[in-house]
Amino acid sequence: MFMTVLVLDDPQRLQEVLAAWEKAGITGVTIFESTGMRRVRQRYIPMRYVSPLVDREVDHITLMAIVPDEERAQTVLRIAEGVIGDLSEPHTGIFAAWPITMVKGFRTEDC
Repeated sequence: MFMTVLVLDDPQRLQEVLAAWEKAGITGVTIFESTGMRRVRQRYIPMRYVSPLVDREVDHITLMAIVPDEERAQTVLRIAEGVIGDLSEPHTGIFAAWPITMVKGFRTEDC
């Protein structure tokens, strides 16, 4: 099994990525709003009383999905790049995948 993570730079592309993954059978995806340290530091105002993350636009969307093998992880990457473009280009996103040695609660019908 592999954990895949896609940090999507443009939140407006989320529905396109999800639709493409779902068409390929990837339906067990965890999605959360995220931002990077650089963006937080650029917005930081010393002595501010509220968090710099409050009342902000969503910077990124992070998607996580467990897939059964490395081949399927490569498929997830290929599909994502088919929607948003080559991830080696700026302002597209970041993809990572790594083997999972233990998992409980994973359903193979979700991938």
